[in-house]
Amino acid sequence: MDRNTPIGIIGAGTMGMGIAQVAATAGHTTYLYDTRQEAVEKALATLAKTMATLVAKGKVPQAEADAILGRIRPAALMKEMAGCGLVIEAVVEDIAVKRKLFQDLEAKLAPGAVLATNTSSLSVTEIGAACTRPERVLGLHFFNPAPLLPLVEVIPGLATAPEHRDACVELMRAWGKSPVVCKDTPGFIVNRVARPYYGESLRILEEGGADIPTIDRAMKEVGGFRMGPFELMDLIGNDVNYMVTRTVWESFFYDPRYKPSFIQQRLVQARWLGRKSGRGHYRYDANGAIVPEAPVGLAGAPHSPKAPEAIVHRVVVMLINEAVDAVHLGIATRDDIDLAMTKGVNYPKGLLRWADELGLPACLAELERLQAEYGEDRYRPSPLLRRMVREGHTFY
Repeated sequence: MDRNTPIGIIGAGTMGMGIAQVAATAGHTTYLYDTRQEAVEKALATLAKTMATLVAKGKVPQAEADAILGRIRPAALMKEMAGCGLVIEAVVEDIAVKRKLFQDLEAKLAPGAVLATNTSSLSVTEIGAACTRPERVLGLHFFNPAPLLPLVEVIPGLATAPEHRDACVELMRAWGKSPVVCKDTPGFIVNRVARPYYGESLRILEEGGADIPTIDRAMKEVGGFRMGPFELMDLIGNDVNYMVTRTVWESFFYDPRYKPSFIQQRLVQARWLGRKSGRGHYRYDANGAIVPEAPVGLAGAPHSPKAPEAIVHRVVVMLINEAVDAVHLGIATRDDIDLAMTKGVNYPKGLLRWADELGLPACLAELERLQAEYGEDRYRPSPLLRRMVREGHTFY
């Protein structure tokens, strides 16, 4: 695949529109389709405004902006994508919907065309199994906003042909992205490894260890993260974050490491979804800014506030344990895991490098302390971490 390869995008929501912009910017004729024609029209209007803003800021010449917009073609029917060499779906995160879509799409494309799903947590193998030629199905998981965030997780299913995986890796590089290859397991790299950033912060809140602003400040000011976990959950949407957490938990056969929080469940039930609904862990004004008042989380005042350093250490060690276990289980390489967490969710440093800085024995000691205190498998150290400490190894 090269820039002469037409690209198809199915789904004209935020992700589909963003991926279409990326493909068209890279020089591809790009077809944008949605079952709702008004969604395509809205996406094209939004893209035109985006390009106008980039031109006004001097980031893109007018001629280039016009060329990019000219390469994005609205498709009234899926069959208009018959000549595409790659079609990426970005529709609702529902396995039945995606399987039916790929069944319908497969018959309309040339035999050599690749079908990609932008799923963030569903099984690529299961989606591909709906096709008669699953070897040409894989995952291309972009991160929102797709034009700005460089990471793309490339996920081959069990039946995906290696040549299609390799071609998509090279294509993503040609698009200026940072591709990482990972196994088709729940959450892939980022949504799996990142679970403790939310889950352990919620656990600290539940047990009264600290309140929401304290945890957020600690993770930003001491940990170096761009956003605190509660700010980030409100930005993502508590419904979306809770859904991903439940999907990962259920897909891992209810492993307690990924157990969802009652706090987040109640927020979703109350429709306190975050910025988009005006309230979540915080309240928001009409411009999406946090209203300066006590947060609306369901836990009471902290009983014995933890020092910020202790909060950060606990959350980061849990993140490190997930990253180490991902290496242990062959989910991705050491370098791809660290790249994914810095490029996909803007962590201040790769977690495996961070583990070396903290010292693997110190990380293991914290996990063992938590496991002894709570008596929960949630805190079990990765076997690889135990082995590396025993043998005196580091990751770098």
